[in-house]
Amino acid sequence: MKCPFCGSDDTRVIDSRPADDNTSIRRRRMCDGCKKRFTTYEKVETIPLVVIKKDNSREQYDRAKITAGVLRACHKRPVSINQINELVDEVETEIFNREEKEIPTSVIGEIVMDKLKDLEAVAYVRFASVYREFKDVNTFMDELKKILDK
Repeated sequence: MKCPFCGSDDTRVIDSRPADDNTSIRRRRMCDGCKKRFTTYEKVETIPLVVIKKDNSREQYDRAKITAGVLRACHKRPVSINQINELVDEVETEIFNREEKEIPTSVIGEIVMDKLKDLEAVAYVRFASVYREFKDVNTFMDELKKILDK
């Protein structure tokens, strides 16, 4: 493992324990060159997953895209980064539990919206407005009415 500070290949593990989510291992490492410490996470490699986009093009699954979308939806809302990470973990678990090699973005979007609805209503509406491509105020209001009815 390369040191992120000096780039040295001489690093060693000084502590190892399960991460908070129990799906990865948290390792504290120390660089023998610069003596700085850093943390790495080790996860089990899962089956490669291909995402089918709206235009029927395909690309490799990227957790960072889900995280970025949720972060944008939760911008300036009372949602902690831990809550966002937990939500993305739940979405990812649900996606991979399907054990499919390809999954449409529409399925991923619906899973994310379902989780956001329970977490924060404004973030849900923000995400839905981009995901469902609201064309006018009426479609936006229809979505708000659905939330208010529940």
